[in-house]
Amino acid sequence: MNLDVLVFASHPDDAELGMGGTIAKFVNSNFKVGIIDLTRGEMGTRGNEDIRKQESENASKILRVSARENLGLPDGKLKLNEDYVHVVIQQIRRFKPQLIFAPYFNDRHPDHIGTSRIVKEAFFFSGLTKIETEFEGVKQHPFRPNKIFYYMQYYEFTPSFICDISDTFKTKMKSIKAFSTQFFNEENKIDEPETFISQLNFIKFIEARAKYFGFKIGKDYGEPFFSEEEIELDLTSFLK
Repeated sequence: MNLDVLVFASHPDDAELGMGGTIAKFVNSNFKVGIIDLTRGEMGTRGNEDIRKQESENASKILRVSARENLGLPDGKLKLNEDYVHVVIQQIRRFKPQLIFAPYFNDRHPDHIGTSRIVKEAFFFSGLTKIETEFEGVKQHPFRPNKIFYYMQYYEFTPSFICDISDTFKTKMKSIKAFSTQFFNEENKIDEPETFISQLNFIKFIEARAKYFGFKIGKDYGEPFFSEEEIELDLTSFLK
């Protein structure tokens, strides 16, 4: 299956937190979107692999993504290395997306930094003929997406652009709350240790940040993105 957009995330729930509204917006516009989680989040304080897998499936249904895969790499150990780059190249060549998204390359969680570096290298090297890969026993052909963009997690950056998610913000929050073991949920309280992200204030922070970046573009809600390359802007779009 070829995809239009492929989102890479360190852990289940990262894609939803960082760009769930934009994912839903792509899907609503009839683009095929996939998510690749590099780990199962097994190092998390709350929940376990099986529960997080089910939560991930629930969130995927809410976002209506066309595909979601988990590479099963070790949680807490996502560092740039050739083997990890290789498996990400396999996924890029498998799905042939025009756009890929990755976590911003500086963040509170070391895995987010590692994922960003892994995906950036895979983005480039997936286009090289002399790097050979196979998937399920079939030789793959070189393929490089058009662009790679980075989404915000905890640390902030000055955005290259902001996506209006006013019409998909509720979907974003619903997909986040599908991870009921990880985040505050008044309707589904669980008896597990409190964490940085399980507090009510964290959900309020996600909502407030979406409002803040929405305000920056004159909308109700927004999600920020960073590009290392210049982006063409059609000024006539402002005259319509």
